[in-house]
Amino acid sequence: MSPLEIKSSVILASIYSLRMLGIFLILPIFSIYASELSGRPSEFQVGLAFGIYGLTQAILQIPFGMTSDYYGRKPVIYFGLILFLIGSIIAGISEQIEGVIIGRAIQGSGAISAVLTAFLSDLTSDKSRTKGMAIIGVSIGLTFALSLVISPILNKVIGVPGIFILMSILAFIAIGVVRFFIDEPLAKEKINSKNTKDIKSILKSFDLNRLNFGIFTLHASQISMFMAIPFYLINQGDVALNQHWFIYLLVLLVSFIFIVPMIIYSEKKNKIKEYFIFSIALLFATQFLFIYFANGIVGIMIALIFYFIGFNYLEASLPSIVSKMVPNQRRGLALGVYNTSQSLGIFVGGSLGGFIANFYGYQGAFLFCSLLIMIWLSLAISMKMPNKKN
Repeated sequence: MSPLEIKSSVILASIYSLRMLGIFLILPIFSIYASELSGRPSEFQVGLAFGIYGLTQAILQIPFGMTSDYYGRKPVIYFGLILFLIGSIIAGISEQIEGVIIGRAIQGSGAISAVLTAFLSDLTSDKSRTKGMAIIGVSIGLTFALSLVISPILNKVIGVPGIFILMSILAFIAIGVVRFFIDEPLAKEKINSKNTKDIKSILKSFDLNRLNFGIFTLHASQISMFMAIPFYLINQGDVALNQHWFIYLLVLLVSFIFIVPMIIYSEKKNKIKEYFIFSIALLFATQFLFIYFANGIVGIMIALIFYFIGFNYLEASLPSIVSKMVPNQRRGLALGVYNTSQSLGIFVGGSLGGFIANFYGYQGAFLFCSLLIMIWLSLAISMKMPNKKN
């Protein structure tokens, strides 16, 4: 990759990660915070507040991407970040669950993920684009890891309302980064209607839909799981909320010892599919570890280690695989559908996961996750990976 391509990829990945930070940073603490709001909201209301971010993302992801094809990437990114900023402030100042739900919905309506990936396509050559996508994928995994560590610390210092306000400040900084550190492509002909055509062919592609269902499942199960995990750590692990960061840090450090060799070896030896299937199987096994073996802190930590190994590998590899499966002129649209699937997973994981937990307890939520992952695993086993490109 050229220095310009590396710079563009890193900047866009940082802005992309900010969008995911809106979910990840409150992930370990939100369910406890929201359940204690005025009126004592139900598990369903808590899940809806968590997941509605993904619903508005899903609805607006493709329209935002198409709009950026005609009016340029940067204006749409500005608009999306402003919505994210406004929604963060509303969620931060709200003392009742209804206000938090509205704020989270506005946060999610700034659906710029597909715009950012299309922007990356504009700024990278064909041979470097997959590497750029991998940078974004890795940045999401690192954002997730970092947020789990610092979130309980921030919660102790500024609380969840303060974290929402911090999100608005970061969005303002991101607007400045887009304004001063990255340029709209000079070749305006690259931003045209080509990647908004052939929608049917993208939607009907079985291989792409398997990957879309995969990212849907990955985030639906993540959100549903982390509505329960903080309570597991408190009730079954006897770990106070302000000490959760240490557990996450220790677990993540151990998981990354395995993740780095997995990524390097799978690419070098062209064993991507084998590690892909293995990671999905790990996620599946994790659900039953939480149900049957997570009765103490040791069992919880073992289950979390397995989960993070599978999650981080899949989070980094999925967008790269999608980018390899489609021709250049369809990449923006395919990634728009991919990001929509991801956002739908966030919504379903929060709302349906919360609904199931409300009636069947958190073990029911883990069984719900295992069902989704089992379907994904059955679809992925017969999937043919794209040929390795130089």
